[in-house]
Amino acid sequence: MIYITPVAQKHFSKLLVGKKSGTQIRVFVVNPGTVRAECGVCFCPPEEFKHSDMVIKFDLFSVHIDPIYMPFLKDAKIDVIINKLDSQLTIKAPNATKECNSTINEMNHDSLEDRVRHVLQFQINPQLELHGGSVSLVRITEDLLAVIKFYGGCNGCAMASYTIKEGIETTLKNLFPELKGVLDMTQHQHGTHSFY
Repeated sequence: MIYITPVAQKHFSKLLVGKKSGTQIRVFVVNPGTVRAECGVCFCPPEEFKHSDMVIKFDLFSVHIDPIYMPFLKDAKIDVIINKLDSQLTIKAPNATKECNSTINEMNHDSLEDRVRHVLQFQINPQLELHGGSVSLVRITEDLLAVIKFYGGCNGCAMASYTIKEGIETTLKNLFPELKGVLDMTQHQHGTHSFY
């Protein structure tokens, strides 16, 4: 599935030293199945583990992957190139840009809720995962408001209202002009879990 070179494994192990106990690595894809697809890696503390995660175990750490990204990460290779000045992480994922059965183009016959969920999962959440958070669609109201809820580092984040207006709402209204807006139903609690 995903090949992580011995050099990259050693690199990740060093990065995890000093992180919260139990923290692992998460691999994801932003804009999967499109020409703009980009693979990413972030830290994944225990409170952000998901029951549905695919877990690949290595000697000193584990990699967590949301199952929806698995087709896009098939045959992916993660490596670290080290030179005298610095080191650079490289991710080669030949299938990241390939369309799969659940791309937006093939969802034209799905409900508005399903299409919005797809966009949140494939376009919005990979960016939020960089900050240890995620968002999900609760429902779409009769007056066409998308009701959402934040999780993880997004719950209590000082930038949540900006993320909603400039990120989520703009993206969804551009893709689905029939939507009137986005409503956040998260009971935001500030604390150590928040990104800011």
